[in-house]
Order: sequence, then C-alpha cells, then structure tokens
Amino acid sequence: MMYYPNYPGYSDSGMWWLSTPIGLGIGSLFAVFILWSLFWKGMSLWKSARHGHKWWFIALLLINTAGILDILYIYVFSKRMKKG
Repeated sequence: MMYYPNYPGYSDSGMWWLSTPIGLGIGSLFAVFILWSLFWKGMSLWKSARHGHKWWFIALLLINTAGILDILYIYVFSKRMKKG
C-alpha cells in the first residue's frame, strides 16, 4: 500500500481490512460474542440481585469471562447458596 497523505479522501486509520470478507466475518463474530455475553451477564445480574447476593452482583458486574462465570453462577452457585 502506497502512502498518499495529500490525496483527497485518504485515510490512514489502519482499519482498511474491516471492509474485506474476512474483516466482515470477524466483525460478525464479534457482534455475536457481544450479544452472547450481554445476555448471560443480564441474566446473572438479575438473578443475583433477586437473591440478595451483593458480592456476587459486584463480581459478576466487574469480571468479564465471556459468559462462563455468569452461566456457572446461574446454574451452580445460586442453586447451591439457595439450598444452604
């Protein structure tokens, strides 16, 4: 790629690869990942707030593990704490 700093419409943002098919695929996967993580984060925060688990709420809010900790809280830890 040649450097044309005075060319009208030239942008040296370094993001040219996003317009390629691979870039569009990566962008789509990133959007799906964000929706996946947002869904599980919302579910786990809702459940921890309803159960009154203040420290779990803070941990789930601050720690981002792509939904893994959120899923574990919903299906393992919240049920274990509810019984005990």
